[in-house]
Amino acid sequence: MNTSVLNNDFQEIVTGRRSIKRYDPTVKISREEMTEILRKANMAPSSVNLQPWRFLVIDSPEGKAKLAPLARFNQTQVETSSAVIAVFGDLDSFAYAEEIYGKAVELGYMPADVKERLMESITQYYANMTPEVNLQTVLIDCGLVSMQLMLVARAHGYDTNPIGGYEKDKIAEAFGLDPKRYFPVMLISIGKAADSGHPSYRLPVDKVATWK
Repeated sequence: MNTSVLNNDFQEIVTGRRSIKRYDPTVKISREEMTEILRKANMAPSSVNLQPWRFLVIDSPEGKAKLAPLARFNQTQVETSSAVIAVFGDLDSFAYAEEIYGKAVELGYMPADVKERLMESITQYYANMTPEVNLQTVLIDCGLVSMQLMLVARAHGYDTNPIGGYEKDKIAEAFGLDPKRYFPVMLISIGKAADSGHPSYRLPVDKVATWK
């Protein structure tokens, strides 16, 4: 199966992105290629590199049937896409800190003494972090990875649609995840577009940016 990038034109990737609602249902993305897409998305930045995003890839008929009633206002995307990726934020992402920093030392990305100092500082910071600050940090990081995932998908020749309208209070438990640990951020449908979508008006830069 093809796992190579089909589009290296960053200008086209960014300016040509559309939120696609309908996909070619005959096009399936192999697990190998989806893994490559997620690997590249996973390179997004995150607070102290804890990578708190978790991806639930829903691509089987059974999985989609379970998702359908939870995303009833987005049935077309669920039914026709190659997959719907549920992005969750791991509220206990610090549990991976030792693995992340230990592997960085093993790979030669940082000296062991730097790792120990960072771990001491991060451990203290997370021990005193309020749940509200933790959630806001996780949401920012998951927003970064979600946008990166959508751009990577376009580089692979696919299109996406970020979806916020679904039963967020039910989806984690429905798929066997701990709802107290995994916070639902968004759904992202992905597949081969069946139409070109439509352009949308964007505010000019002088309406959204200020120089001082």
